[in-house]
Parts: sequence; C-alpha cells; structure tokens
Amino acid sequence: MASTVELASSFIEGAPPGELADVVADVQALTSEGENIIPSLIPAFERYNEAQLTTVKLPGSSQEGKVIVSEFNKVEGNRYFDTESQTSFEIDHTTQTASAAQSSPLESQNADLIKSLLKSFGAHAREHYPDCSYGVYPIEDDSAIAILLVANRYSPNNFWNGRFRAIYQVPVSSSTTLTGKIHVDVHYYEDGNVALNTTKPVSISIPSVSAESIVSRIATAERDYQEALNRAFVQTAEGVFKGLRRQLPITRQKVEWEKVGGYRLGQDISGGKGR
Repeated sequence: MASTVELASSFIEGAPPGELADVVADVQALTSEGENIIPSLIPAFERYNEAQLTTVKLPGSSQEGKVIVSEFNKVEGNRYFDTESQTSFEIDHTTQTASAAQSSPLESQNADLIKSLLKSFGAHAREHYPDCSYGVYPIEDDSAIAILLVANRYSPNNFWNGRFRAIYQVPVSSSTTLTGKIHVDVHYYEDGNVALNTTKPVSISIPSVSAESIVSRIATAERDYQEALNRAFVQTAEGVFKGLRRQLPITRQKVEWEKVGGYRLGQDISGGKGR
C-alpha cells in the first residue's frame, strides 16, 4: 500500500497549471501531518518544477521576463543557470522563488550558436506566445543543445488555466534531425473538472545546424500541431459532444426553466396528472 508521502507526491506532481498552491493546501488538509509533511515532499516539488518548466523571477534582475527551471539547466543541488542573462541562481522548490543569483558566464564550444538561437527563437516565442519564457542550453557534455519554451495563461476568475510547453534537442554534429515534444495542458473547473493533456512527439529534419533553419522548422511544427488541435476541437464539438446532448427532453418539449422550481417530477414534466 502506498505511503502518505507517496500519495501526496502524486498529487503534487499532477497539479494542473497555476494550481500548485491549491493542491498543496488540499494535501495539508487531507493529511494528519499537515504542514509537517511538506519537507518530505521536496523531491516531488523538484520533479514538478523541472517537468513543468516552472518560471521564476531572478532577484535584482532588470529583465521583464522570467527564467526557466528544468533538468536541462540544472547545475547541482537547487542551483540552475540562465544562458541569456548568464546568471546562476538557487530555487526554493516549495515556494518557487529564486535567490542567491550570481554571474555564470556561458562556457560552451557552441556559444555562438546558442546566442544566435536565443535571439531567433526569442523573437519567435514573443511573437506567438504571450507571457512566455524560453531558454537555450548546452547539454550532453556540450554535444547537443536544448531549446525550451513555456507559455502560461491563467484565468481563475473564469475557472480555467493552461500551459504550453515545448522541449527540443539538437545534436551539434553531422546529425540533421531535431527531436522533442510539445505538451499542452488545460484545466477547466467550473462546476466540474475537464482537463486536456496532450503530448506531441516531434522529429524534424533540418537542412543545417543554424539558428535560422532550426527556428524555421520549429515554427512550422508548432503551427501544424496547433492547427491539428483546432480541427480536433471542431470535430469533437460537432461529433462526440453533440451526441451526448439531447436537443430536446424525452417529452420532445423544451423545459421552461423559469418554472422549473414548480415542476413535480414525473407529473408536470410528462404532462400527466397527480393521483
């Protein structure tokens, strides 16, 4: 049988976009340990933040945007780095706050390509994704480059939150294939819970390992996937969802909702008379 920490960790790692604090509050309310369980959940918070590409504001930074926390830009322990600002920082995984920022120059044999990608990919991200953060990092002992994008849209007043994530990897060698995944998570929770969780594997041939070529292929892949999602939504709305709804009640008469409080089940609705 799973332990309390294991069950609570699964709740943490499954938190919908923008709702981690609510999930933590629920976990504390449902466990007898309350706040005392939080230290035991730090590994779960770390896995969540890295998988969800959590974004944090660098302390003392003049940058308007936030930087990404992921497995690709992890230095060691709770310290991560950002190539664009050339800064490393620590993060408190439970509160998602950054601290102890310090200079961290980019040391990579692919520094020129990384800087070009930051410029080109940054322009693409800002044009198409409001409130986005992005990062480009050397990985696999500097033999490849990771390109990350996350865009969050939170609208709790309208009972929905959403997150778009894209993770791409490019070997810096004779290989001309870019691989990765696009994730879309949306949670709608007015009078219920409806969630959209999709993952699209990506494998793209690129003519050359250059910033322009890579970003061009990424833009095409993301556009094609978003168009496919739009078509799926239309088909679902006109097909499955429409089939689940009755156009009229079984009586073939519309319900007069302003009078529904006075209906007697099985009598007024059916047009029958009471006994």
